[in-house]
Amino acid sequence: MAILLGVDTGGTYTDAVLLRDEVEVIASAKALTTRHDLAIGIGEAVANVLASSGTAPEQIALASLSTTLATNALVEGQGGRAGLIYIGFREQDLDGQGLRVALGDDPALILTGGHNHAGYEARPLDRAALEEWLSVDRGISAFAVASQFATRNPEHELEVARIIAQITGRPVSCSHHLSAKLNGPKRALTALLNARLIGMIARLIEKAEGKLTDLGITAPLMVVRGDGALISAKQAQDRPIETILSGPAASIVGARWLTGADTALVSDIGGTTTDVAVLRGGKPMIDPAGAQVGPWRTMVEAVGMRTTGLGGDSEVHVQDGGLTGGVTLGPRRMLPVCLIAQEAPEIVHRALDTQLRATAPGEHDASFVRAVPGIEAGGLQDRDAELLQRIVDDGAQPVGAVLRTRLEGQALRRLVRRGLIQIAGVTPSDASHVLGTASNWDTEAAQKAMTLLARKRTGSGNMLAGGAVQMAQMIVDQLTQQTVLALLETAFSEEAEQFGLPPNQLARHVLTRRGLDRHQGLMRLDAGLNVPVIGLGASASTYYPAVGARLGCQMILPEHAGVANAIGAVVGRVTIRRSGTVTSPSEGLYRVHLETGPEDHLDAGAALDALQLALEAAARSDAVAAGAVDIQITAVRDLRTAEAEARQVFLEGEITVEASGRPRIAT
Repeated sequence: MAILLGVDTGGTYTDAVLLRDEVEVIASAKALTTRHDLAIGIGEAVANVLASSGTAPEQIALASLSTTLATNALVEGQGGRAGLIYIGFREQDLDGQGLRVALGDDPALILTGGHNHAGYEARPLDRAALEEWLSVDRGISAFAVASQFATRNPEHELEVARIIAQITGRPVSCSHHLSAKLNGPKRALTALLNARLIGMIARLIEKAEGKLTDLGITAPLMVVRGDGALISAKQAQDRPIETILSGPAASIVGARWLTGADTALVSDIGGTTTDVAVLRGGKPMIDPAGAQVGPWRTMVEAVGMRTTGLGGDSEVHVQDGGLTGGVTLGPRRMLPVCLIAQEAPEIVHRALDTQLRATAPGEHDASFVRAVPGIEAGGLQDRDAELLQRIVDDGAQPVGAVLRTRLEGQALRRLVRRGLIQIAGVTPSDASHVLGTASNWDTEAAQKAMTLLARKRTGSGNMLAGGAVQMAQMIVDQLTQQTVLALLETAFSEEAEQFGLPPNQLARHVLTRRGLDRHQGLMRLDAGLNVPVIGLGASASTYYPAVGARLGCQMILPEHAGVANAIGAVVGRVTIRRSGTVTSPSEGLYRVHLETGPEDHLDAGAALDALQLALEAAARSDAVAAGAVDIQITAVRDLRTAEAEARQVFLEGEITVEASGRPRIAT
């Protein structure tokens, strides 16, 4: 009998679950995610589940972690300060794939060098310019390196990585390590996001391993990748970008395990995001275009997932235009007022009471700020550093009391993007406390905050809502509406060719809306989902029955839905995929593009065999390093040829190798 421990660190809660031989759930437990020190929440959740089950730490044979940390960081624009080295490209190439927008204030160096499509050096690498640029301290925590046609010859990326490590000692993310595909700007974007996440994920894994050790658990730690497979903790630290959609991927694996469903939409609501995916034939669909999180389309292989900045802790935006007004939610996560009031009751209640006594609503009513300790704050502007220090010194405070000028409002937003501070404000979680569907935290603070929000004025001059309860219901109704749109967009995207319009337009189309209303007139319109929805997340039972009613579909809310991510984290398999290419730069010459550089053959079959052997060896080695046993290897060849002068001419061949096995368990 093997006892397996699954842990999921979400934006709001950390879940822990114990399974016996992947057959039954022994126990589950939750603890608040503690962003300033994730080990605290992980330790509390694991200690709780061990205590509730009576399981001794030494009985744990395998521990596995899934996390929404990387996903949330990208959605919220957070992460460490990264430097991009862009080799062989032009200044205008930064506009490709949104790379310039993704860079933001982070520094970039466009460096002479790179290769051509055949793997020949296009221009010599400018080492002197690189060394001069690196001699200036720019507060960079990790570097991303992307070279032109690096997947055909990674020589310049590897040389730049060596120089960076030698001069700075900082981590380096090479684009060819993350994808074997062409498209330099997209690879550069993926490498940049990876570099930005390295410190954050490394801290999470180190703290998780340390806490498990403190609790007496010596089993190996695995981490869930974005496609639902398991990798070792070391591999996740090197390539944290592969853990984006880790939590959602684990939730799909968990949904299948919990329900046995073959075809369904899986909707997982967390504190920060709602993740929707399609389950077909009992397997999650893989996104062939690469994982998209927020505005970023990466080259990471992951489940086909639509991630929306909508969760129980989403920021509430007041729409004061028009006669009636309204609210929208997200994409930024906020600390619920009812939660920060639990942590600093005197400060929060005093501020709320003062704001309630004011004759007119204020711009920063029911908004608070606190610092997140332990996050590296290098590279800050003077104004940002001064504001951060003031927040650190004063502790949790009303936003209005912290900001002294309008310019400090911009500094505050920059600090939020860096993950150095957290803003607290009204969220759906506060609304649930007011409506009595939740009672975990300070309900009185939620009622006061909701009353303040209801006093906001619409375009007609009237109050937004008639009181706290009406305001709370308006927020929950909006969460229902935005969840319905997320599910409809996912469904329409799966059948886009049948409708001829983009999924977001179809979801919002007047005919869709009237169909959901079951319009009965001269025309009879009916619309809804034709497959069940599996609702996951701690708050799914609160919000999702209304979603199912609106969509006219079966809403499955399984037992243990609140810890589905943690279950999925521990029932997956180790799977490593490696891809490579053989090209023909001239007639009779077949070039294998390897990590060590191009290798030429005079026969296409020999070149393909050499590539497959190299990929199989690399995939097997990585699978062993990931902790896999009973490894099975499969390979798929995709050959592209053309007919010329009545004969088949080889153009290019791509081979994808997969090594898959069970995770090794402690004995």
